[in-house]
Amino acid sequence: MTTSSSERGVSLGMPELPAPAYPDDVRARLETDAREIIARYPDSRSALLPLLHLVQAEEGHVTRTGMQFCADVLGLTTAEVTAVATFYTMYRRKPSGDYQVGVCTNTLCAVMGGDAIFEELQEHLGVGNGETTDDGKVTLEHIECNAACDYAPVVMVNWEFFDNQTPDSAKRLVDDLRAGRDVAPTRGARLCTFKETARILAGFPDERPGAVEEGGSAGPASLVGLRLARGEAAPARVVHPRDEPQDRTVHQPSPAEHLSSHDAPQDSSASDPAHPAGPVAEEGE
Repeated sequence: MTTSSSERGVSLGMPELPAPAYPDDVRARLETDAREIIARYPDSRSALLPLLHLVQAEEGHVTRTGMQFCADVLGLTTAEVTAVATFYTMYRRKPSGDYQVGVCTNTLCAVMGGDAIFEELQEHLGVGNGETTDDGKVTLEHIECNAACDYAPVVMVNWEFFDNQTPDSAKRLVDDLRAGRDVAPTRGARLCTFKETARILAGFPDERPGAVEEGGSAGPASLVGLRLARGEAAPARVVHPRDEPQDRTVHQPSPAEHLSSHDAPQDSSASDPAHPAGPVAEEGE
């Protein structure tokens, strides 16, 4: 004797309807942009990543309509597009805020305070991971390594760096974002909205006056390896074998000998009002 799906408590549901189309004027504009993107690549399907950023710039997240558009212009199936859009975390699958606030909770940032920052921001904003505030301004998420371990704990807003954060400085940051106040990253150009950021990531120029010149560079701790390669940093300290005489003079390392900001603790933007922007250096200096 067999049982039906309904008797087993399984609901097969109705097939999902096709994605709605973009309005004609929107699709025409996106097709113009898409042709420019596709022309950069010898194989058109290589343009899928920037095209997903393009449709994300239109609606603030990657919708079924956006994925259908990408499939149409590249001659792919929606399954192929969906597989890519769901693999990379920079593509949002649901409506998000104007500012994506990502708190690094990977190992180093976590032990340096990232976990505490994330927990306090959740309570302060009244949202959970991946959720957006009621005013539509801030989406909070914990993310993996920001590749800025020398300034842990790090928070990113629309992929711009805010280094050496504390729970209090992070709360001030999100309050400023929600209030519409100007916010300057530690390194990098001044903030724009998530939609504007997505269009830049699609490969279109940042048209804000002076924004390109504001782009930040690596900080001093990040450049130590480059200085060593150029022979510009102090030589490494040598540990003598135990059976050799040792100089008992206490060695005071120079700043150039410190291989990370945690070997040479420095004031953060939150703890030192005299340095509100954190450490700054031109690349190669």
